[in-house]
Amino acid sequence: MAEISGLVLPFFGMILLGYLAAKATRQPAEALGWLNTFIIYIALPALFFKLVSKTPIEQLTRVDFILANVSATYLVFGLIFAIGLLLRRANVAEATMQGLSAAYGNIGYMGPGLAILALGERAAVPVALVFCFENMMHFMIAPALMSISGGEKRSFAAIAADVARRILTHPFIIATAVGFLAAFFSFQAPLPLQRLIDYLAQAAAPCALFAMGVTLALRPLKRVPVEVAYIVPAKLLLLPLTMYLMLGLAGNFDPVWVQAAVLLAALPTATNVFVIGQQYGVWQERASATILITTVLSVATVTGFLYLVMSGLLPGDPFP
Repeated sequence: MAEISGLVLPFFGMILLGYLAAKATRQPAEALGWLNTFIIYIALPALFFKLVSKTPIEQLTRVDFILANVSATYLVFGLIFAIGLLLRRANVAEATMQGLSAAYGNIGYMGPGLAILALGERAAVPVALVFCFENMMHFMIAPALMSISGGEKRSFAAIAADVARRILTHPFIIATAVGFLAAFFSFQAPLPLQRLIDYLAQAAAPCALFAMGVTLALRPLKRVPVEVAYIVPAKLLLLPLTMYLMLGLAGNFDPVWVQAAVLLAALPTATNVFVIGQQYGVWQERASATILITTVLSVATVTGFLYLVMSGLLPGDPFP
């Protein structure tokens, strides 16, 4: 447990420090802008490029892994969407937000650093693949369902063009695509450039986690929504279990790939869910509450997952 605590505490400790710093200094939300710019446009792209560019190209084209991962994510999304729509009598926009809260994990800010620290650099490729393809799906699903609900007033062509633009211009996806090319052509960056990339990549995790803590502090918990009763277990328990079983059914993957995908599935709800709610003017307060609650409770679930991995109680293939 001491080794596991050594992995988990620095990550959640950085979130806590960001939270406490925001509460103590009471800086306006706009003060976070330049740090977020550095994280999103420079530090995390450098990390994704570094990880992918050093990977053999044949490992970057595992379509079976991608399909299994996305299928598991959207099985849980579909279940929670249906519960919201049919049992809670929510409209399509609200049910979409509930589904995203259960399926859209914090795989950008928390995922790469934690997975690589816990599982080693072999976890880099599955992390990059999970991030890219899950985000592509989220970028497509959210506006499509919002257009059905009436919350999206633009034409289908305008929505499709915006989705394509967001995918093609997302800094993380661009960095991963450039990393694919570097891996394909066996490109080696000159030493000064490589040192700069390494320096930026090292800054990605602490800056992202600190910014996440600040963001949580700026969105205080006003009330606990009823939907938390089924969204939180779905996000922190059902999604990792579904991911584990789906990857076991899909094929014979490296155990580290399975463990990396399950670890990312166990992470709390992404702060982007609040951003989506804000964009469409729906479910904002409840999204903020869900993010805060899943982040706090994920200390236990992530610690439990790492214990299962390190004690050998979680085999790489559930169906050997």
